[in-house]
Amino acid sequence: MIDIKFLRDNPDAVRASQHARGEDEGVVDAILDADERRRSSIADYERLRAEQKVMGKDVARAQGEEKQALLVRTKEVSARVKELDATAAAAQEELDTLIRRVGNVVEEGVPVGGEDDYVVLETVGTPTEFDFEPKDHLELAEGLDAIDMERGAKVAGSRFYFLKGVGARLEFALTQLALQQAIEHDFVPMVTPTLVLPEVMQGAGFLDAHADEVYRLAEDDLYLTGTSEVALAGYHADEIIDLSRGPLKYAGMSTCYRREAGSYGKDTRGIIRVHQFNKMEMFVYCDPADAPAQHQALLEMERAMLAKIEVPYRVIDTAAGDLGGPAARKFDCEGWVPTQGRYRELSSTSNCTTFQARRLGTRMKGEKGTQVVATLNGTLATTRWLVAILENHQQADGSVRVPAALQPFLGLEVLTPVR
Repeated sequence: MIDIKFLRDNPDAVRASQHARGEDEGVVDAILDADERRRSSIADYERLRAEQKVMGKDVARAQGEEKQALLVRTKEVSARVKELDATAAAAQEELDTLIRRVGNVVEEGVPVGGEDDYVVLETVGTPTEFDFEPKDHLELAEGLDAIDMERGAKVAGSRFYFLKGVGARLEFALTQLALQQAIEHDFVPMVTPTLVLPEVMQGAGFLDAHADEVYRLAEDDLYLTGTSEVALAGYHADEIIDLSRGPLKYAGMSTCYRREAGSYGKDTRGIIRVHQFNKMEMFVYCDPADAPAQHQALLEMERAMLAKIEVPYRVIDTAAGDLGGPAARKFDCEGWVPTQGRYRELSSTSNCTTFQARRLGTRMKGEKGTQVVATLNGTLATTRWLVAILENHQQADGSVRVPAALQPFLGLEVLTPVR
């Protein structure tokens, strides 16, 4: 969540951020009102509590009518103290609810608007062209006996699938390539829990505007994560971490689950939009002053991986209305999908500044004492990348050339059709 002190001192900046996101600006005034009522009630409460303590001593010394008068006053003050305590508690509850409706304050320069208002920062490579009619990733994969959508649906329902044979091997190879790169850049490999407690899911910012996209196990009061970002955000919850030697960097591998609520009829063919997939996610804890530089470093990690799989891509600066609550800025890397004639998101990296860490109580010792850290995340590889690899490296006979960087991990230079 955002810093209430920042909101008090910079209400116009928060209003502007809300406007850029296309969200309610009026919530800022509602928060300020609740905060003022809370602070006023607490001040009056503390003043009367101090008076109570003095009156207690006076009552013990007093006699006769003076004592009776003091007892009456004591009763009045006690009732008022209880009233102020309840008022402060109610204002605090209202404040907590309201402030969770406010997304992170967007960075200066983030495009205003929604999903289609992004700005293209760079295009790398040119869209792949063929001298034959290209097949889409599913037709290619079925020819390679690499994906089985029909049996996936039979076993688990729509938007589930089996990766098999060279399909499974290709994903394992991609994961190994990503892991190698992560280790080379001093990321600590992690295999993370895929079930988390409500307070962790809430703290990471995934139960605000997008709670309907999350799977929940009601009987256990646990949530299935849609990214290892969630578990990694909770890893140092309620801790003071040591950043004296630089940022803490983790690379979390996990299976991810998303309900894809609201996506009925979208990307129903193949594995572009599914309920379950695998992903390696980078996660960084750092001094807030270092967050912009770390954000660029994560983007460079993603660009290096995309270069290794030899896919044309572009980098976009995501518009404020498409950021998601925790992110102050997000860059997406979109790979070219030939049969769709457009770029599709393959990875993204977000600077969440202190938004998640403030909720989760993750702090560091700084020059001015203990302060909240910044968190950042970025995708290093995910199942969707198979779509871009298969389509961009296909050959006329239905075979698929394996990018050179993947060959040592896969043990194959070409994926050959079996039917």
